[in-house]
Amino acid sequence: MARPSLFDTDQFLDAAVRLAAASGPAGVTMSAVAKEVGAPSGSVYHRFAGRTALLAEVWLRTVERFQEGWFAALEGDPDPRRAGAAAARHSVAWSRAHPEEAALLLYGAGDFARAEWSEEHARRADEGHQRVRAALADLAAALGAEGPAAAERVSVAMIDLPLSLVRRRLRAGEPLPAHAEDLAEECTAALLG
Repeated sequence: MARPSLFDTDQFLDAAVRLAAASGPAGVTMSAVAKEVGAPSGSVYHRFAGRTALLAEVWLRTVERFQEGWFAALEGDPDPRRAGAAAARHSVAWSRAHPEEAALLLYGAGDFARAEWSEEHARRADEGHQRVRAALADLAAALGAEGPAAAERVSVAMIDLPLSLVRRRLRAGEPLPAHAEDLAEECTAALLG
């Protein structure tokens, strides 16, 4: 009978999140992750084919966890303006609740070796991106927003505005102000209105 593993995949990915938040993607190495967990480096290689697979998994897990709540907020109200505002609020609230993951997402997938990802990792990333684009297009249509300028306004309201509220604070290692969620919701609702 095989011995049970002392370390699971999530422990390694959690360590990779901490390292990326502290030192950026360059700080996420197989040996650094093993050291952070207190595991032999062979344990990391047992779960990930190499550093590129580790980078892909930590990026995708983080994005997918964020998107799960974002989509739930966006789909949680039949009124498109309120739903959009709730999704923007989620972006800030999630960043407050998960500052290390949010700091990781300040980097792009390209910073996590996106060009070298496996076909499966690339497919997951592309599907997530397409789902976001479709949700923004659906929101724009529900709001009666037509044309490129209107689509850009929805994108700014839903993506850029909440990100701008958290980026500066996260990069400075400062907590988000108590009013950040309210501000995201109010500003997004105004732009969508």
